[in-house]
Amino acid sequence: MEKQWDIIEVLRHSRHDWMNKLQLIKGNIDLNRIDRVKTVIEEIIIEAQNETKLSNLPMPGFVSLLLKTNWENPSFELEYEVLIEKEAVKIDDENLTNWTEQFFSCLHNAVEAFQANHLLITIEPYSNGLRFFFNFSGIIINRELLETFLAERSSLLKVAIKEFSQNELTLEVFMPAI
Repeated sequence: MEKQWDIIEVLRHSRHDWMNKLQLIKGNIDLNRIDRVKTVIEEIIIEAQNETKLSNLPMPGFVSLLLKTNWENPSFELEYEVLIEKEAVKIDDENLTNWTEQFFSCLHNAVEAFQANHLLITIEPYSNGLRFFFNFSGIIINRELLETFLAERSSLLKVAIKEFSQNELTLEVFMPAI
């Protein structure tokens, strides 16, 4: 059963994230590591720009899923990059969101917990649709679970495995415009 997020919970988690970032900046200032402070600030700016682009996509379910994943899932850290500069095409948000939720759940169960597991999702426009690159790096302990999930075919999504090893999984997912 999916947790329903109310505005207070969202703000609480967001405030916690911002406090962590501010403490990182303050700690590096206290250590007189100004170059590191500048790097952290640049990273925050890039993250905020990607969050803005993500929030502007016409996919409320998918966007919501990505924005809250790091708060709900301790087994991997999610990062995203949006390479769409203009208005994105409309796609089947519900189908994409459901597939991605299932993939996240499968990945959660297939990786070694409490390790440096990282998933980067890159979203880019493509002729008559959108392409999503899922790049995972970390420790995969249940390859069979992922193989079984990825073998299932979706009627709308086209999933291509680009690389699959014990420490890496790269997928290209195409979703046609509606």
